[in-house]
Amino acid sequence: MAQALPINSGDTAWVLISAGLVMLMTPALAFFYGGMVRRKNILGILMKCFACLGVVLLLWAIYGYSLAFGRGNGFIGGLEWLNLKGVGLNPNPDYAPTIPHSAFMIFQAMFAVITPAVIIGSLVERMKFTSFLLFMALWLTFVYIPICHMVWGVDGWLKGLGVLDFAGGTVVEINCGVAGLVAAICLGPRLGINKPTLHNLPLVVLGGGLLWFGWLGFNAGSALAANGIAANAFVTTNLAAAAAAVSWASIEWAMTGKPTMFGTISGVIAGLVAITPACGFVEPGAAMLIGLVVGILSFFAVSVLKQKFRYDDALDAFGVHGVGGFWGMIATGLFATTAVNPGAANGFLNGNPGLLKVQLIAACFTVVYCAVGTAVISLVVDKLVGMRVKPEDEIMGLDLTQHHERAYTILD
Repeated sequence: MAQALPINSGDTAWVLISAGLVMLMTPALAFFYGGMVRRKNILGILMKCFACLGVVLLLWAIYGYSLAFGRGNGFIGGLEWLNLKGVGLNPNPDYAPTIPHSAFMIFQAMFAVITPAVIIGSLVERMKFTSFLLFMALWLTFVYIPICHMVWGVDGWLKGLGVLDFAGGTVVEINCGVAGLVAAICLGPRLGINKPTLHNLPLVVLGGGLLWFGWLGFNAGSALAANGIAANAFVTTNLAAAAAAVSWASIEWAMTGKPTMFGTISGVIAGLVAITPACGFVEPGAAMLIGLVVGILSFFAVSVLKQKFRYDDALDAFGVHGVGGFWGMIATGLFATTAVNPGAANGFLNGNPGLLKVQLIAACFTVVYCAVGTAVISLVVDKLVGMRVKPEDEIMGLDLTQHHERAYTILD
């Protein structure tokens, strides 16, 4: 087949590898979350995460990609690429002129998969599988896709304002964090919430390490080319994660007398979240500062804010992803520099206060839109099929009551 535009094999290889790395993040998240819940509920976590891989990929191909990236209006795309018609081997110059259009599509598909999967962390141990499937499909359609189009679509409203979001501070992180909080409040707290739930810390660390590995594709792959911006994103992603791990462990050590492995791996994830919107726009020094700050912010969100307001964001999707994503967007507005990315803009500390204003608008709009949308979807799902399992099923565990399986032979 003749190709209208030249394809760069190095760029294509990097984007496809990055898509594979981002795909790995969803199973990694399953293990990261699975180790934190009671062992009677771990398969329920794995099943929901793999359901995201199955269902979201299909919905993305049928209509999601077209609505997210097709030309439409400032808020939603059109249906020109319905069922991936026209998404083939030729590049799309609007998004990635050196790789096949299909490569860009599948890379973005993995973002669409991981985002609702993160929300699972707020809803564990009490949400029906059927209700989650419906919630996931509605949320993808009416929350994720419009935000994605507004921020990254060629004619998106927020993109037109000049927002900088390299790999998903709004589209992924704020979106899933706020959705987790709102859905958790609508769902209500777990039974036995005051009892410890973490059952396998090594599994948590393994999942967290694989998330760090996959995140390199998530962030550096968003350059959509094997170039200097990708290299910068690779470096800044690692530095922010390291800084946040040290920051979280240090403040935990100072306040409790002991640094913990659980706190350290939580810091890693917080750092990865915060650098996500900024990694292709900031220098290494700024990345370390972003990581140091988010370690503190997310620590207090998890250990103080959640306790004060008594919401059961079970595995801290809001405290890590929501708070970290919001800080990352603000930090991008502060530290962005054209010395790293000439096609972007300078931030507040580099002489452009207007970018900080745009970043605040995008972050706050995402919070409001996602909160309202998630609340409405939660209400609809609850009315249609009921969101929560029966109390006796919750006590027995979701592995047996929802999937008729048991992860371990030893009973709780």
